Parts: sequence; C-alpha cells; structure tokens
Amino acid sequence: MKKVAVILSGCGVFDGSEIHEAVITLHAIEKNGATWHCFAPNIEQLHVINHASGEVSEETRNVLVESARIARGEVQDVALLNANDFDALIVPGGFGAAKNLTDFAINGAECSINAHVASACKAFAQAQKPAAYLCIAPVLMPMVYPQGVKGTIGNDADTAAAFNALGGEHIDCAVNDYVFDQQNCVLSTPAYMLANSISEAASGIEPLVEKLLTL
Repeated sequence: MKKVAVILSGCGVFDGSEIHEAVITLHAIEKNGATWHCFAPNIEQLHVINHASGEVSEETRNVLVESARIARGEVQDVALLNANDFDALIVPGGFGAAKNLTDFAINGAECSINAHVASACKAFAQAQKPAAYLCIAPVLMPMVYPQGVKGTIGNDADTAAAFNALGGEHIDCAVNDYVFDQQNCVLSTPAYMLANSISEAASGIEPLVEKLLTL
C-alpha cells in the first residue's frame, strides 16, 4: 500500500490550509488505496484571520497545532518528514502555503521557503519521487525543482508572472485539469485559484491524486 506525505499549513483558507482542498486530497488518497500522513511546520502563523469578518485577529496560533484540526490530531512536525518512508508528496493550497510555508504572500518573487519544508520537498524531488502542489502551493515548486519546472496556479496573470520570475514555467490550466511535468515527476492543479465550489475543486484534485499514485 502506497504512503503519501501531506504537508499542511494551518487550518483555514485565509491563514492556513484550504480545508476543502485538504479533505478532498485525503479522501482521494484513501479512495485510490493509499494512506495519508500529515505534517506541518512547528512555527507560529504569519497572522490569524477571523474567517467570519476577514479581519486580522490580535492573537497567535501555531501552524502544527492548527493543522491538527484537519488531520484529527494525526500530524507530525515536518522536520521529522523522511522522504525515504513515503511514495509521494502532496501540498494542498490555502494562503497558509504562501504565508506559513513560504513568505510569498509578503515578498512575491523575492520570497524564501521554510527551511524544514524546503528540505522535505527537495528530498522528494531529488529522489525523483512523485509530488503534487495544489492551488497557490505551486509557488513553492521553483524553489524546490531545477530551473524551468512546469506548473500551474490556474491563469492569474500576476501570480503566473511571479512563478516565472522564481524560475518556473507557468502553464495556464482549467480547474478540472492538471499540469504534469514528466521530467521532474511533479503535478499541479488550480483548485480554489479557479474553483467556485467544492465539486469544482475536486474535479481537478481527484484526477491529479489518481495520476500521482500511478507514478
């Protein structure tokens, strides 16, 4: 049975992992006969957003602790993630990917990636193990893979330009499709960069996970 490592970035679209994307991903992994194992960085979130009002809240939250909400407590520090123990990697989206896994939301194409997240993702890349990045998470790909890695965040011009500026090659993609960079063995799909419903998000994530698990 294949084992898939999933890196979460908190809990909630505006400051953590996109919950629908994360749950669709975990469900799709199980439906395809594999097991999921969640990880997250043990750091404070960039900030906390009140998801009812959209306002920044004056409190602090831990990315690992918040990710445990999605994983029902089954989550480990990403510093402990050993690529040798897994067959594939998936990083769901949500602004946490751009705020907590990287500082892309603040620094755009001048961004950096969390050291433990970088180490884990690069280990899968170097071992040529299949990986997938969803929604905004593909902005990590040019920081993980060699120059010219092919990926998608959908069709947002500014984000696509930043993806290219980071060293990637952005490819526009429909919500129900995915981009597969065969050379680097990495997939990406727009999910909620384009989706207007859970079903639309699933229409790209589910075939991506199915493909990932055949590689």
